[in-house]
Amino acid sequence: MSTKHTLRVGVSSARELELEIDDPVAVSAAYEKALKGKDSISWITDTREHRLGIAIDSIAFIQIEPPIDRGVGFGN
Repeated sequence: MSTKHTLRVGVSSARELELEIDDPVAVSAAYEKALKGKDSISWITDTREHRLGIAIDSIAFIQIEPPIDRGVGFGN
């Protein structure tokens, strides 16, 4: 069973970035802090330990999806 969340970030260029993240609460908190003017860049670390810095002015939205339980076999 996967515990990885999927984070989708819409940027002003009409594209989206999609990352697998382990801690959606930390990502939400970092985004909210940046929106309040304390940071100009929101830093996100994905499940493979890659860090991505996104300029807060270029983010149109964020969407955090819960993990998908992918069953095994044909009965699901």
